[in-house]
Amino acid sequence: MDLDYVITLIEQMLKTALVVGSPILISAFAIGMIVSIFQAATQIQEMTLTFIPKIVAVILTLIVFGSWMFTVLSDYFKNTFEQINLILR
Repeated sequence: MDLDYVITLIEQMLKTALVVGSPILISAFAIGMIVSIFQAATQIQEMTLTFIPKIVAVILTLIVFGSWMFTVLSDYFKNTFEQINLILR
């Protein structure tokens, strides 16, 4: 196993993690910004106010994108294990 192959595996891992994690991170960020703007406009400075909307947004995102995320991760692991099998032969 040479260095180029290892770099390719790490690159695939990072791309997959970025693609799978992006919907959840984007939805949590968007809800956090909306709640922060609401808090600034109304001067309500309750620290726990952001948690419930973020949790709901993450759960809804998992419901919407969960099957797609599972498929992407399954394909990644299937490909990785096939490559490991080829290396060990």
